[in-house]
Amino acid sequence: MVTISDVAKDAGVSVSTVSYVLSGKRPISATTRERVERSISSLGYHPQASARALASNRSSALALVVPLRRDVIVPVIMQFASGVVVTARTHDHDVLLMTQDEGAGGLQRVSGSGLVDALIVMDVEAQDPRVEVLRGLRQPAVLIGLPDDPRGLGCVDLDFAAAGRVLARHLAEHGHRALALLGPSPAVYDRGTSFATRFLRGYQQAAEEEGVRAVAHACEPSFAGVAAWLDRVESELPGLSALVVHNEAALAPLLSVLSARGRRVPEDLSVVALCPADVAVSFPVPLSAVEIPAATIGELAVEMVLDQLEGRAQPSVRLLPPEFHERASCGPAPRPATPRPRRSRATARMGS
Repeated sequence: MVTISDVAKDAGVSVSTVSYVLSGKRPISATTRERVERSISSLGYHPQASARALASNRSSALALVVPLRRDVIVPVIMQFASGVVVTARTHDHDVLLMTQDEGAGGLQRVSGSGLVDALIVMDVEAQDPRVEVLRGLRQPAVLIGLPDDPRGLGCVDLDFAAAGRVLARHLAEHGHRALALLGPSPAVYDRGTSFATRFLRGYQQAAEEEGVRAVAHACEPSFAGVAAWLDRVESELPGLSALVVHNEAALAPLLSVLSARGRRVPEDLSVVALCPADVAVSFPVPLSAVEIPAATIGELAVEMVLDQLEGRAQPSVRLLPPEFHERASCGPAPRPATPRPRRSRATARMGS
């Protein structure tokens, strides 16, 4: 492995001169700097992370805070995390993954340790108690999510309210006048999770504006949970013809329940969803969906927090507009069955 001594010998300078070139702590002549940088490049020297940290007072690491609770859909969370990790590495940063639900105390602990230069926080609640703590930390922070009061913090997310409006309006444009929202598990709503409440608000707003009847309920993502949810919404809303699904884990049970009950998609019941693209196309009937740009959001979170760290930008809120993809799961609303006219006895005799 190439060492700093090898670089110094190749460049014909002292080890301390190489160190000053790397850290920028002392002025070095342009000629000497160029000679050292050529040696670093030709030898393929990579300074140790600990040395870089001492020289710059930086750790070159970001914290990604992702509480993995029972109701969290891990495959989707990992798409966000992948976007964060891949982008961080392109900027020569590592990622410290914090998966325990430690709340404000965990943020203060990692901030005080000096292990990270900045924080990216997921699973944000509308009234998130971590927000005030994040404002007081010395490191910049970006939320993947949108609390009610984002002052002083960077935020990036899908515009979930707009996504709810897009899906409800799409169904209304297809003639559906009775809709039901299959929402996340009850615990997600009970915590006041920001994305869930924003999506619900957008769905309800569009339904009211379009003049359609609409209900919404949380749902446990199991066959039994979905079956009970479907019984409930059908009893509440006669003429139900379309479903909006904001619960990726419930999609497979839902389609199984509908199949078991002889309900065809989209002939009997249209289904649209908010989910990742790979989920939408994984079913026998590909789903019309607003797709969650998880990797893109993770990438933007890294770019935003590094811009804050380097003083290139102030904290801001960025909500990505929803992109709807039409597939096979949505059709026109079924026409009400028309009763066949009763034939008179004379007509009956004529047809016999």
